[in-house]
Amino acid sequence: MKGFAGFPEGPVRMTPLPAPFFSELLPRIDHLGELKITLYAFWVFSRQEGPFHYLMLGAMKKDVALIAALGGGGKSDEQALDDALERAIARGTLIAVRTSGAEETCFFLNSPHGRAAAEGLARGEWTPDDSPGAELWEERPNIFTLYEQNIGALTPMLAEILRDAEKEYPAPWIEEAMRIAVENNARSWNYIAAILSRWKKEGKGGGKPPSDEDRKRYVEGEYADFIEH
Repeated sequence: MKGFAGFPEGPVRMTPLPAPFFSELLPRIDHLGELKITLYAFWVFSRQEGPFHYLMLGAMKKDVALIAALGGGGKSDEQALDDALERAIARGTLIAVRTSGAEETCFFLNSPHGRAAAEGLARGEWTPDDSPGAELWEERPNIFTLYEQNIGALTPMLAEILRDAEKEYPAPWIEEAMRIAVENNARSWNYIAAILSRWKKEGKGGGKPPSDEDRKRYVEGEYADFIEH
């Protein structure tokens, strides 16, 4: 089982859940897929703007992280998603409405606002957007997760170094530097730090990643004993 690096420091966007979810709905949910799709629905709804909040089946099928979370159990990706949605609908959590021509299915929260939106769609009073909502991968992973996913195991000393880097460099720079390290098969923080330092000194547009000649020096430096490379 892959560990969780912990929540990042500073402000974190929250996903609100109504109190009846805990008091009435959660005790009744007895299927993991149903629980995951229910929480996913609340997460998407909380990030949508405009008068109508809804899920679209086509968009969910393209959400790689959602499909991975629902996978397993001997079912195909599509079967796992369909099963989770059917359970949430049967439970009364979500309402499904098939659009005109049966080209797409929209899912709404079974609330007064959600029911009104679903009824309006069924009557043809409004048309759903082509791609509403959000994807799980759109949430930028914190620097610890990025490191573990792309570079290697995280140690307490490295965690402190990464926290300092977050304060010194923009998050997109760190993400791109890690990508460059992976592409160059130089999976070490020294190598990544060298890229970031050069960008800071020379400007990101004019800065260049460390050369092959520099690589050995970067991965055998001060942190060589605890950096995987």
